[in-house]
Amino acid sequence: MKRHTFLLFLSVIIFSCSDTLSKKEIELFTEQGNLIAKGTSEELSGKLMAKMKEGGIPLAVEYCNTAALPLTSKISKEEHVSIKRTSIKVRNPLNTANKEEIQIINKFLSMIDRNVPPKPLVKLDLSGNPHYYAPIFVDSKCLICHGTPDKELSRKADSIIKTYYPEDLATGFKEGDLRGIWSISFP
Repeated sequence: MKRHTFLLFLSVIIFSCSDTLSKKEIELFTEQGNLIAKGTSEELSGKLMAKMKEGGIPLAVEYCNTAALPLTSKISKEEHVSIKRTSIKVRNPLNTANKEEIQIINKFLSMIDRNVPPKPLVKLDLSGNPHYYAPIFVDSKCLICHGTPDKELSRKADSIIKTYYPEDLATGFKEGDLRGIWSISFP
């Protein structure tokens, strides 16, 4: 019995020190990441669309500015993960991509350039934690705030956005473009 316990203990230590994830672990973290990203996206976009109907772009932009990060923080705590939406072209500087996220975004962009649709991926991050990354694509309804200025993005809307986000880079997108990524770290 002592030998069995010792071998079990040893295998747990070896596994926890491993620098790779098994196929099964990747599948499980991908499934969990998909669920968390989908749920967070649906909650964010649902509330954003409600604000858009209630008060148009001014209220929607105000909502994004004051509630989007607290909402993802709340869901992060509930799910016991760290959730981030990031891009190379951020609107909110608090969402700036780190080095690893920039590499993933560039990998997804390279795949798109080769006509290979990017799919969610899981790998160990620099801290050794399982990390889920998934592409975020621009939907037609996103263009009101993320489209090309003086086309889908009106001057008035752009002006309102710049009031809240003076360093905004998150415009000029077309439907189907890679807007950014979900970055979800599992502790």
